[in-house]
Amino acid sequence: MKVIFTEDVKGKGKKGELKDVSEGYARNYLIPKNLAVAATSGNIKDLEAQEKSKQKKAEAELQKAKAMKEELEALKIEIPAKAGEGGRLFGAVSTKQIAEALGKQGKKVDKRKIQLDEPIRSLGYTKVPIKIHPEVVATATVHVVEA
Repeated sequence: MKVIFTEDVKGKGKKGELKDVSEGYARNYLIPKNLAVAATSGNIKDLEAQEKSKQKKAEAELQKAKAMKEELEALKIEIPAKAGEGGRLFGAVSTKQIAEALGKQGKKVDKRKIQLDEPIRSLGYTKVPIKIHPEVVATATVHVVEA
């Protein structure tokens, strides 16, 4: 019997997957527990419509991420910090401070998406990668100035 899984079932199938399972397993376990529905032509069309809407949503999200990338790359993020001799900072500029500076400029970015290998420890310009989307990485320019 062909069924469409409505939830992940360990060892059998993932949500939204169309699969052939034994008749008894489907009728006695999967369908009564709402883990799957019978694969009728109507249910298959619903599944295809859901997949299309997911795909459209993913494309829209990707376009939005690309637009945000353009905006972030155009911004100059200025962060004041105390510095000593030779432009070395007392402390460091972390992803949290960069995220806060972006927030002040109207761009809300989660600090975990800012990919700094190590905190910025000197004055000047630094290129900072920001992962907006799994496929889109923006490179923002951070200018650390003496406070």
